[in-house]
Amino acid sequence: MNIKIINRSKNTLPAYETLHAAGMDMRADLEAPVTLKPLERKLIPTGLFIELPEGYEAQIRPRSGLAFKHGIGIVNSPGTIDADYRGEIKVLLVNLSAEDFEVNTGDRIAQMVVAKHEQVQWQEVEELGETTRGAGGYGHTGVG
Repeated sequence: MNIKIINRSKNTLPAYETLHAAGMDMRADLEAPVTLKPLERKLIPTGLFIELPEGYEAQIRPRSGLAFKHGIGIVNSPGTIDADYRGEIKVLLVNLSAEDFEVNTGDRIAQMVVAKHEQVQWQEVEELGETTRGAGGYGHTGVG
């Protein structure tokens, strides 16, 4: 699948790091380093603009290494880039650790997964079909 992209950053285009990777690493594009204090969140620019085909979205997800090693996550995870959005992709990082964290240009800050999606048409009814689970909610199926 080909997707139009404008790269106004100092970085290379997002790329898959392994043969079977689902996500491409996104890199920060900053004029100067940004420090995230504990529990602080900041919008980090990437310098990237994309044109997705209709019926597709780009999901912006946290990087597991940043989350595990430094407590860095994405506030609205996953963030969604809609097919009609043409602005710069920015990543809303949050520091969930007790230590300051510095973000520099070129740092891998998130991953992007492009996925097909459907739009639904609601069909209002009086009853829903029966299932074994029924209305069982959180934790209903047990542990393990």
